[in-house]
Amino acid sequence: MDPDRTVARRRSSLLLLRLLLVALLWSGLALGTFSLGSSPHRVLHDLLSEEQLLKVEDLSLALLQGGRMGPLSLPPDLPDLDPECRELLLDFANSSAELTGCLVRGARPVRLCQTCYPLFQQVASKMDNISRAVGNSSESHSCARSLLMADRMQIVVILSEFFNSTWQKANCANCLTNKSEELSNSTVYFLNLFNHTLTCFENNLQGSAHSLLQLRNYSEVCKNCHDAYKTLSSLYSEMQKMNELENKAESGTHLCIDVEDAMNITRKLWSRTFNCSVPCSDTVPVIAVSVFILFLPVVFYLSSFLHSEQKKRKLILPKRLKSSTSFANIQENSH
Repeated sequence: MDPDRTVARRRSSLLLLRLLLVALLWSGLALGTFSLGSSPHRVLHDLLSEEQLLKVEDLSLALLQGGRMGPLSLPPDLPDLDPECRELLLDFANSSAELTGCLVRGARPVRLCQTCYPLFQQVASKMDNISRAVGNSSESHSCARSLLMADRMQIVVILSEFFNSTWQKANCANCLTNKSEELSNSTVYFLNLFNHTLTCFENNLQGSAHSLLQLRNYSEVCKNCHDAYKTLSSLYSEMQKMNELENKAESGTHLCIDVEDAMNITRKLWSRTFNCSVPCSDTVPVIAVSVFILFLPVVFYLSSFLHSEQKKRKLILPKRLKSSTSFANIQENSH
């Protein structure tokens, strides 16, 4: 509303109130109800009853508010949430805060799927409740319309989409059962082997832990933890193959981020930190195949050279020359 128009309306209301009071006072003087020496406040109490005086005060407040009756408050037509919808919104807010904290705390090392899946299911359930709920009054819109589509930002929708996108990128469904109620057996087994391998690394470390400049001896780690590392690596390869078989239609599928990050950590420790080499039993076939492939071009060019070597050509005489030569030989033999 225009401020100048509001000021003008208030001035006109005050003028109307003054005219009303003047008319009441003049009528009282004319009827001799009160004397001229009475105070204004006493004049009004003598002229009007207590109930009429309250009505005059309410009328004056209404005129000062621009013609609206009632106390100074928000307009009744402003949109407000029903108690049921407000409770659903608060439930979603609390669940979202808990899930956000869990995701941030499990960011490094990655522990998203194994620690946050109950909270994710809780947020999804709260979002379903909002989508299905309806307000108390028959005239009100549904809670879904009020909370999800009432403004341009749609904060609740943005948060829900963020959680779903994060969950899909992490591929947490691959770590859970079909109903996503708990971790799958293969995931639990892998995580147990992972913890066992890390424990083996820690128990077999040599050298002073407080000095980072000294060269440590990791031979005991490589020797004693080889079986644990090999078992973990083989299980990871089997899980990858099973995942590829189950998702042939989808290219570039991954295991859940918790399993992938655990395997990456283990491989970096094994190869870079501990510098553990692959055992001889595994390298001999690789070396043999590599040497055979390297010698293939040598064998090929050597065989080509041998087959292309020029040999002595045999002289092949024409048929006429052969017959004349044989006839001459016969004559010489007859003589």
